[in-house]
Amino acid sequence: MKKLILGLSAICLVAFTSCKENAAKKIDENNVAQAAERDAVASKFPVIEFDKKEHDFGEIEAKTPVETVFKYTNTGEAPLVITDIKSSCGCTVPKDWSREPLAPGATGEFTVKFNGSGTNKVSKTITVTANTEKGTETVKITAFVKPDPNKTAATTAAH
Repeated sequence: MKKLILGLSAICLVAFTSCKENAAKKIDENNVAQAAERDAVASKFPVIEFDKKEHDFGEIEAKTPVETVFKYTNTGEAPLVITDIKSSCGCTVPKDWSREPLAPGATGEFTVKFNGSGTNKVSKTITVTANTEKGTETVKITAFVKPDPNKTAATTAAH
């Protein structure tokens, strides 16, 4: 029994040793260089910088649509791709952004339209999904929505 275990151990040792030698011989220096270059490029991300992180519409009448433009620059070292822009609610609609890659140093923009719903101080968050290191960036819009004067007059007249 000891001879059998000893024999199997010797065969396994030879098999593992020969595999290591063959694997080491298969390494191609060109592949190593390509992998190093690929890894260096993979660690470079685009960086999105906005001209403003928040826009305040000030006082607006209820149900009055307003819009603003957020401008951004790719300050990173790789092309920026924005895959989606979403708002925290349906009353705010982001639109008109490019789905094409934005080269480092180039600028872009998107429009945010707010329909004036809500009352008093209103704040909405817009989430930009892109290939940045974090994956998402946010900007905000705020407004003070004054009551609809027609609605107030109708309520007063009914009393």
